[in-house]
Amino acid sequence: MWKIVDTWNKNEVEIYEKFVREHKNGWFTQSISWAKFKSNWCHEAILITGENGDIKGAAMILIKKIPIIGMSFFYCPRGPVCDYDDKETLSEILEAVAALGKKYKAYQFRTDPPINEESSGYIDVFENLGFSFKENAPELSTIQARTSYMLYFKGRSKEELFASFHSKWRYNIRLALRKGVECRICGKEAVDDFYALMEETGERDRFCIRGKKYFEDMLDALGDQCRLYMCYCGNIPLSGAVCVRYAGKSHYVYGASTAQMRNVMPNYLMQWTMICDAVDSGCYVHDFMGIPFYKDPKHRNYGVYRFKKGFNGEVVAFAGEFDIRYRPFISRLSDVRFLLFRRFHKLQSFMNRYKVKFNPENPIPVHETYAN
Repeated sequence: MWKIVDTWNKNEVEIYEKFVREHKNGWFTQSISWAKFKSNWCHEAILITGENGDIKGAAMILIKKIPIIGMSFFYCPRGPVCDYDDKETLSEILEAVAALGKKYKAYQFRTDPPINEESSGYIDVFENLGFSFKENAPELSTIQARTSYMLYFKGRSKEELFASFHSKWRYNIRLALRKGVECRICGKEAVDDFYALMEETGERDRFCIRGKKYFEDMLDALGDQCRLYMCYCGNIPLSGAVCVRYAGKSHYVYGASTAQMRNVMPNYLMQWTMICDAVDSGCYVHDFMGIPFYKDPKHRNYGVYRFKKGFNGEVVAFAGEFDIRYRPFISRLSDVRFLLFRRFHKLQSFMNRYKVKFNPENPIPVHETYAN
């Protein structure tokens, strides 16, 4: 049996959050706090209960209303939350989504569950339920990056994790400490420093950035689940990161740094501090997030992978996106629009080495995702 959660009812929210937070497939983008933070989207939350009243599944649906055509795009980021071999629960979730689809005139429902690309059994389950699936989707063609770098703790202590890092990474962490770098857990008082670093990083690496208010609102909305880490040498801000901890996972969502004083290695200390906090808070994995083009040593993004790899985690390749098209013609037009948008901004980034700011209300940022 399915029900739509009243996301402004404290008791119902607590029931939903408890299930998602404790489930092995829970993800911070499936939390109600995240959905409310995405103020330029509407949202609906679904709960599935069994005959005995136990909760079997949940799904947070972000809803983008499309002007002019009067229809909506549904997106379930890194969801739904359930056991993916439980076809009955998945079917009930789809039944609820279809009912919401009629209410919001949805033309398409998309989800990208946290299942490995090699999990053919789970992929078959989704396809048998009516989802279309594009295998091996190219990098940056999906809403979320398909490849992430994960450091699973596997019951190891902080000392054991540290010992597992590449020797140069251990040296750089110790060097940062010797040079007087301090990694602090900050609040909104440090957003100005972080945003200055973000502006510099966006310009240097040629990607679009969010507005400062976005990060302030994120810290407010996610509360204790979200932390801003800042590395300083004296009072000079050197690097910063926004990290979200949820459902036993620590996620490195945003990062920024200055080109100055790189020789004191603040980024290494910053990651180590986040990993230590994740271990202390009971997390079982630190997610370094996307590593697009990690197989191509000649690609300009390869350095991102090389940096993360030194922490001795592992590459996790997700299966990708699954779609149900309620109105196929409108869905195809939307796909073309998305493709043209991506290509336009790829050309723009190539021609313009300087940052290009965008309207935070824009549903498709260039380098980020719907969920971010």
